[in-house]
Amino acid sequence: MNIYRSLNEITKYIDNNLDDNIDYNVLAKFLGVNVYTMQRLFTMIAGISLAEYIRKRRLSNAGFDLYEGKFKIIDIAFKYQYDNATSFSRAFEKFHGIKPSLVNKESKLKVFPRIVFNEDINVVTELNYEIITLDEMDLYGISIMTNNDKISEDAPRFFKDVQNKYKDKYGQIKYGMVTYDIERDECQKYYCLYDKEINEFEHIVIPKSKWLRFRINSQDASDIQEISHKFYQDFLPSVKYNLKELPELEYYHDGITDFLVAIY
Repeated sequence: MNIYRSLNEITKYIDNNLDDNIDYNVLAKFLGVNVYTMQRLFTMIAGISLAEYIRKRRLSNAGFDLYEGKFKIIDIAFKYQYDNATSFSRAFEKFHGIKPSLVNKESKLKVFPRIVFNEDINVVTELNYEIITLDEMDLYGISIMTNNDKISEDAPRFFKDVQNKYKDKYGQIKYGMVTYDIERDECQKYYCLYDKEINEFEHIVIPKSKWLRFRINSQDASDIQEISHKFYQDFLPSVKYNLKELPELEYYHDGITDFLVAIY
């Protein structure tokens, strides 16, 4: 399967259905995976979440419709799946920098074009991995809010701060964890976790599951981020694993890191 050809089918389907409900199940079928895996793949390869991509394509086209002056604002709002003119106007102004009621032939509007992927990209990266089963885990830790753009800086800084503050009291951090906002397909929180009960921390239960385990002979943030990047950019597009809607885990032990991704 050429992942980039399939992604082009996705962006083509989206463009053909901007004025209708876009069925994520149809998009997932282009890749042969479940909806959650499709969303994660699109985000990591395109560099923008699927929901944000669709929103920007709709607002870009809405600007053209207003520029042409053939439709009322309320009609354009409904056309691009907004519930009312107020929510549409707010989103339109945030995107274009101008209220829709002020658009005329002299207005300078923003254009967000359809993403077209290069289908000739040849992925040659090899990653060694194992499929393992882990029993239910009771973990305790603290977190920070983050997002796709900030996590590469937020995670190592927060890890260092927590380690410095609690090492003498609780020992070494055992796990790092990334949670996602499923609706927005965005990183939501990064956790530092311990495998012992700590009453002042949040209790996290990770259910029993199968995991893909990628062993990294390092605990440096840059090395972990490199494997995470290769996993989404190179490994996952070339296999047929369906991701489970569980957080990603990093297990720190014996000077190494196990990068863990839950699968069905």
